[in-house]
Amino acid sequence: MKFKGDPYNIILRPVVTEKSMEEKELMNKVAFEVHPKANRQEIKSAVEKLFDVKVLKVNTVSVKGKKRRMGRVEGKKKDWKKAIVTLAPGHRIELFEV
Repeated sequence: MKFKGDPYNIILRPVVTEKSMEEKELMNKVAFEVHPKANRQEIKSAVEKLFDVKVLKVNTVSVKGKKRRMGRVEGKKKDWKKAIVTLAPGHRIELFEV
């Protein structure tokens, strides 16, 4: 799918978990929730445009939504796509630096 050149339609939000913060510190990898139909090249160019960094590699994972219950009613969270972006040495994305 082609996204009219707007990187904000591709990168939806950063994924902030203990594991993603540890990968950010140790291996210079950052995780984002991305549009489900975005491919690796589109994700790479969007991250490079938005954060002005050099991207070495992009890995993607399709995450299945979990089943949830509220009393008798069963539901399901939405499926989503996660991109794990490896940055070049010396490049950083300052999301939640203290």
